[in-house]
Amino acid sequence: MSNDNLISIESPEDPLNNLLKQGVRQLLAQAVEAELAQLLSEYEERRDEQGRPVVVRNGYLPERTIQTGLGDIDVKIPKVRDRSNSGIKFNSKLVPPYLKRTKAIEEFLPWSYLKGISTDDFLETLQSLLGVDASGLSSNTIGRLKSTWESEYQSEGSAA
Repeated sequence: MSNDNLISIESPEDPLNNLLKQGVRQLLAQAVEAELAQLLSEYEERRDEQGRPVVVRNGYLPERTIQTGLGDIDVKIPKVRDRSNSGIKFNSKLVPPYLKRTKAIEEFLPWSYLKGISTDDFLETLQSLLGVDASGLSSNTIGRLKSTWESEYQSEGSAA
């Protein structure tokens, strides 16, 4: 038995935010499926020697998380199999490979830095906006982004 008298307090769930995130997840899944259906329809006439379609669905890539203004959204991107070995791949235009956060979040980071949020305060600020599960935005990450922004600024200044 523990003598601790500390009580863990869970933050209350926001039902509206949860509903919005669920809607975004479903809408995104439908949109990506529509992109895939378009790709498959482009190649539906092509067949191999056995008469099978050359490009077919082949499961999903591992689920990944995208940071949005609503918080983290889990997405599953379907994959295709190219039986002709022509190099046909499916890459979603909505969720391109390696996308980690939406453009709004990407634009928010340098703006916040310019407005005076210190590197060490970024994590706390972003967790309050994106939820405590916001990952990938440690002070080290912000420091690397800051270096990139500074070099981009200097290269634009020298080009002018």
